[in-house]
Amino acid sequence: MAESSGGSKKLLWVMIILVLLSSAGAAAAIYLVLDQRGSNGGGEAQQQTVERIPPVFTHIEPFTVNLSDDRYGSRLLYTGITLRVGNEQSKVIIEEHMPQVRSRLLILLSGKQADELTSTEGKEQLAQEIINRLSVPLTENQPPLDLREVLFTEFIVQ
Repeated sequence: MAESSGGSKKLLWVMIILVLLSSAGAAAAIYLVLDQRGSNGGGEAQQQTVERIPPVFTHIEPFTVNLSDDRYGSRLLYTGITLRVGNEQSKVIIEEHMPQVRSRLLILLSGKQADELTSTEGKEQLAQEIINRLSVPLTENQPPLDLREVLFTEFIVQ
């Protein structure tokens, strides 16, 4: 009997030690999880305090273009365009060279047919062609333009 009581005391101490170790491990895991959440919350607060940069737009006055003849004869396009650029430098360059910009746009648009421009896909393709056409430098040693988006503010095909 003495042996069995000594064995049960050892078993009791082993159980107590295991319970304490598992409790300590659980407490450490909870602490680490809560600590990570706290540090992520601080990062989100820092991201929210980052200053919002407003978009930069440059407006091109509306104009009318004779489209290429199609089966209906001569057609017209009246359009107003606004360009969203990535920085003020690009806006200044476009505004300084507005006659060249308008000329490039008129040449591009006058080669289009009305059928190409009436669908959504046609307008999206035209917007990409405008970006490609205006990305060609307007003068020597010009830094590249940061053209982000072409916005049609007015668009009438007649």
